[in-house]
Amino acid sequence: MGFWNVVLDGAFVVMQALTGLIGVYQVVLSVFGLIHRKKPLQFQPHKRFAVLVAAHNESQVISPLLENLKRLDYPKSLYDVYVIADNCTDNTAEIARQHGVIAAERKTEKDRGKGYAIRWMLERLKESETAYDAVVMFDADNLVGTNFLRVMNEWLLKGKKVIQGYLDIKNPYDSWVTISMAISYWYTNRMWQLARYNLGLSCALGGTGLCIDMPLLQRLGWEATGLTEDVEFGAKCVSHGIYPVWAHDAKVYDEKPISLIASMRQRLRWMQGHFNCAQQYMFPLLAASFAERSLAKLDAAIYLFQPMRFLILFFTGFMLLFQVSNPTPNALSQVTELLPTWFWAAVNIFILVQMPLGMLLDRIHWKGYLGLPLFPFFMVTWFPVTLTALFTRHNRVWKHTTHTRAISFDDLRIR
Repeated sequence: MGFWNVVLDGAFVVMQALTGLIGVYQVVLSVFGLIHRKKPLQFQPHKRFAVLVAAHNESQVISPLLENLKRLDYPKSLYDVYVIADNCTDNTAEIARQHGVIAAERKTEKDRGKGYAIRWMLERLKESETAYDAVVMFDADNLVGTNFLRVMNEWLLKGKKVIQGYLDIKNPYDSWVTISMAISYWYTNRMWQLARYNLGLSCALGGTGLCIDMPLLQRLGWEATGLTEDVEFGAKCVSHGIYPVWAHDAKVYDEKPISLIASMRQRLRWMQGHFNCAQQYMFPLLAASFAERSLAKLDAAIYLFQPMRFLILFFTGFMLLFQVSNPTPNALSQVTELLPTWFWAAVNIFILVQMPLGMLLDRIHWKGYLGLPLFPFFMVTWFPVTLTALFTRHNRVWKHTTHTRAISFDDLRIR
């Protein structure tokens, strides 16, 4: 073998070892997502919330959310809704006022994007005469389970500082793209988020359905102004020893793009922000995990390394395909095939079985299972998205995702 052949073979062995370890790690942890015991609420409503709704030209979809928020199972005197009309050129702010909520209009030529809008609003809350115990964040296209604030109140009274609600999709059956995104969310909610909660690890923040203790927010500040403010703030929390918890029974429903192009554009922004956060926080978290012997910080560092829930499926599938297509042993295969074919087959089968299993455990409607045959094709689209994000990771220009599905909460419940 030549020098470069040896280098390439060595790189392939390292990739196999790393991918194999990550695959086994996720498989083992996901087992703990099979168990969920719904606990009755112990505490009466006590905490006061500032509910922030970030909005940029959302006149088509914001009314159902504002109607939804009026009907939460929580005393109206204990929460206020603020719509952050961020550089809107439509009547989003006017619609907010018509629904009896507070419209905070922001106009600026610089520092555009959701993260900056939230920081601007938090600065104004400091000047408010009302003292809030916590902040809850939603997007304008969301719908919210009526028990949401009751569950957040419960966790806050138990001493938790950062809580992430269950992320669902309000339009899963609009196209093969939306049902594929929904399957990704259902799998992640059960086998990633719930599993880590059951093990006492940090959950990943999702950008909406997020509750943060106000004193903590004032202490840490809100500097999460990148393309993925959720990942950024979550990494900051973990680095300070604060582990966000998962509220499996508090649901928030998000709208997803119907077309593949729009979906890839949205996911590109997520991946660009993810790479930026990884550059800033991954190695410090990794170092801290060994210094403090903290599995939670190690897990957070692994999460920042790549969006694992997609990377695992892609690379383990590639390893299985490579080894099945090269069944004849030779000197090269003995070097490159660090792990046997049955290992990759077992990991792939286990992960694929988890998807319908997680859906079954969370009682997903039967229509959801119709998307499973097309899901592998959707997963392939993550490869060009991630590769493009790697080379454009320094981009910090926020690109708005247009929302159009004005679904009411009653329509959602009927579905």
